[in-house]
Amino acid sequence: MTDHALLLVNLGSPASTSVADVRRYLNQFLMDPYVIDLPWPVRRLLVSLILVKRPEQSAHAYASIWWDEGSPLVVLTRRLQQAMTAHWPHGPVEIAMRYGQPALPEVLERLAAQGVRKVTLAPLYPQFADSTVTTVVELARQTIAARNLPLETRVLQPFYEHPEYIDALVASARPHLEQGYDHLLLSFHGLPERHLKKLDPTGTHDFQAADCCAGASAEMRAVCYRGQCLATAKAFAAKMGIPDGKWSVSFQSRLGRAKWIEPYTETRLDELAEAGVKKLLVMCPAFVADCIETLEEIGMRGSEQFVEAGGEQLVLVPCLNDHPEWVRVLAGMCEKV
Repeated sequence: MTDHALLLVNLGSPASTSVADVRRYLNQFLMDPYVIDLPWPVRRLLVSLILVKRPEQSAHAYASIWWDEGSPLVVLTRRLQQAMTAHWPHGPVEIAMRYGQPALPEVLERLAAQGVRKVTLAPLYPQFADSTVTTVVELARQTIAARNLPLETRVLQPFYEHPEYIDALVASARPHLEQGYDHLLLSFHGLPERHLKKLDPTGTHDFQAADCCAGASAEMRAVCYRGQCLATAKAFAAKMGIPDGKWSVSFQSRLGRAKWIEPYTETRLDELAEAGVKKLLVMCPAFVADCIETLEEIGMRGSEQFVEAGGEQLVLVPCLNDHPEWVRVLAGMCEKV
């Protein structure tokens, strides 16, 4: 049977490190109403202002981490795709990007033209957010409807505390943690607080609680990004046997002046250095593949900041990428969708 495809979807990347390509990518990304959830005229004005200087700055950042084969995110996602083919006997394994290439709508159309009739859609995001999972699912749905594609889709749900996903995190991170360290910082991608507030039916979300949404309804836990990040971190620390006080959580990649969920990674880096931490390990479990947010933001700028604040060494623990245990676990989760 070859009519059931597996489609791995990641965020995306500029086509190159040129300012023009980065501007084009940022425009597509930031104009997504699930990313900047403001009315179109306001969003267009804001993004136009951002695109005055940001593309040149981002192009420099991308150039600092770009590989000979291309964007690390795309290269690593393709490696995952190649590894997954041995675990998916039902049909082709393809990748798509929400922004940039290969574009999700074109990949869906190509699969339909090849005779595929079922697609297991796997957004490669452990935790739920409208700006990651929802935008992928909605674009797929809109594309299938608008182009009248004969595709039935199944969607891999967020797997932030799936026991085998936690096992894969442990397997990939263990060699780095066994080298010794003073503190482990689990840095997740940040979100504006309003993204979480609008999904809270109770209107009582506490952005400071250490057990965020742990006692909330299943409906609320399913959409609480902060709570899911904390759940991932706690499950990992417990499985790895890391004592309380030797690990903490933070949120990175703020954009604009809106209030984002805290604590901020850049603040924690200074605090940990000032508290006497010399060797800091940083994991980024919101990402399954290394990208500009891990390699440049943490591995380069974060490391420089930590040392300037008094630390001695920041070690970036690689993402899951194409680790064999992650490949096995992802294949198993997709099989059960």
